[in-house]
Amino acid sequence: MTENYPLMVPGVKSNAQSVEVVSPFNRRKIGTAARADMQTVMHALDNAQGLYKNKEKWIPAWKRIDILERVVKIMEKKFDYLARESAREGGKPLVDSHHEVSRAIDGVKLCIETLRTQAGTEIPMGISRSSTNRMAFTSHEPIGVVVAVSAFNHPLNLIVHQVGPAIAAGCPVIVKPSEDTPLSCLRFVKILRSAGLPDEWCQPVVTAGRDVSTALVTDKRVDFFSFIGSAPVGWYLRSKLSSGTRCALEHGGVAPVIVTKDADLSMAIPLLTKGGFYHAGQVCVSVQRIFVHYSIADKLAKGLSKEAKSMKVGDPTKASTDIGPLIRPREVDRVDEWVKDAVNGGAKVLTGGYRLSKTCYAPTVLFNPPSKAKVSSQEIFGPVICIYPYRSIDQAIKRSNSLEFAFQAAVFTGNIDTATYCYKQLDASAVMINDHTAFRVDWMPFAGLKQSGQGIGGIHHTMQEMQIEKMMVINSKSL
Repeated sequence: MTENYPLMVPGVKSNAQSVEVVSPFNRRKIGTAARADMQTVMHALDNAQGLYKNKEKWIPAWKRIDILERVVKIMEKKFDYLARESAREGGKPLVDSHHEVSRAIDGVKLCIETLRTQAGTEIPMGISRSSTNRMAFTSHEPIGVVVAVSAFNHPLNLIVHQVGPAIAAGCPVIVKPSEDTPLSCLRFVKILRSAGLPDEWCQPVVTAGRDVSTALVTDKRVDFFSFIGSAPVGWYLRSKLSSGTRCALEHGGVAPVIVTKDADLSMAIPLLTKGGFYHAGQVCVSVQRIFVHYSIADKLAKGLSKEAKSMKVGDPTKASTDIGPLIRPREVDRVDEWVKDAVNGGAKVLTGGYRLSKTCYAPTVLFNPPSKAKVSSQEIFGPVICIYPYRSIDQAIKRSNSLEFAFQAAVFTGNIDTATYCYKQLDASAVMINDHTAFRVDWMPFAGLKQSGQGIGGIHHTMQEMQIEKMMVINSKSL
């Protein structure tokens, strides 16, 4: 079955050729999506700016809530369909795709809850002679036109995290999904429109080339730019933004985990296995570097290797599959090159270390790769976990903090003092104690530091960034 999506920008036609979408597992065609040329994205920006400039066309909060509540009901009815198609398109195993759809639905609910509970603040007045007879308070307004550029690895939930807050905040939004996984985005926009959102308020575009996407992002009509993807692309686009455009960037990390000698390995090993091999390691906070006390390094390594060997790799649409494909065959090639480079530098392969097919790579555990190897210094974005023995906790912390990436980190220990010490010393926006680095719920702050990003993700945090807090000051003799 294939799904073919026409252009979804009202009032314009595109001369660009449609993109063919294939399953990352078997490379079979699963659909097509119309591409947007330069004329199309300029028209989309006109549509969006026209809505924002005309405040009479703003959608009131109660109506936004009604629309989003209908979105939830539609998504719940289509739950199995959305999960199956997301697995086909993105390669995430079906069991995890079900979880992604649950999160996406919950994300829409969080948008509704935030709309119902957010409030302005009172600014103290009358506390100085100059502020007598005055009252001041704030309320929220949409920041303006939002342009969202998204990644492939969570093709539905990432779109919800970018588009949902924009709609809830009252911002017209133009969303550019990954060309590898546009169908999940287009389905969500179709659901929004079925729920009553006017077409111009959310316009999806699969752009025809980098020049078109760059022109979209850097246009002066863009008030807020939301980006999820690689650091080089994100920082480049940030450098080209028009004056006044605000932005949020979510890149990746090379997530560190410290395992102390008193850690509960029966707890740690299954969690680290899940955190490292979930979605074939294609997660921005995936477990990649594990620093383990030398006295238990062999035991941890053997346990992780045993878990990895037991995982079934294959068709993501089958319920029995634990690990699916990488998004493109060239990513399999890259991961294999990085592993071979680490082995040539002295790393020991405990399990895996080879491709299973053109699209799948065996879950791999490496012992003590060189610190300068790519698997130790760059985000692998593949099913590879590296183990490094250490002798002192400060040595482990120093190595954890040695890179220009800082996102989420983790510590496994049975000692509260060790846990709090690591929490204070690690360069990270979040430190998980006795949990893996990929833990996330959608109401918590989610932020990359250093080269890992800018701004704060999480539904209500994103909504805050897509709004302005506007103040009114009243001067009255009666106050």
